[in-house]
Amino acid sequence: MKFFKKTILPIFLATGWISISEFVRNEFLAKSYWIDHYDKLGLTFPSEPVNGVVWGIWSFFFAITIFFLSKKFNLLQTTLFSWFVGFVMMWVVTANLLVFPLGILPLAIPLSILEAFVAALIIHKLSDQS
Repeated sequence: MKFFKKTILPIFLATGWISISEFVRNEFLAKSYWIDHYDKLGLTFPSEPVNGVVWGIWSFFFAITIFFLSKKFNLLQTTLFSWFVGFVMMWVVTANLLVFPLGILPLAIPLSILEAFVAALIIHKLSDQS
């Protein structure tokens, strides 16, 4: 039971938070950026259910990454390192592929830092990493 409470539960709660955060940011706050950018590229923005499933898997992997980082680093370090690993590296790759709308960054940067912080906080508090 301790393994569930200290490992599984924090990872799944953080996954839930990350998934909700991603959905709200990209479906409600930034979807027009994505659609306009993809239209300019002559592409259709991928918003099929399978894309949501893949983002759910990404959220799970991100939560696992945060969990392992939290074992080594304090809350601030975990937040910043996980944000770099989860977002900055992804943005560099997607920008390189020209599928990332750079105009979204003023919205994406603070919200993604908040996302990483809350996920790290959930994990730190529930797994006794504080």
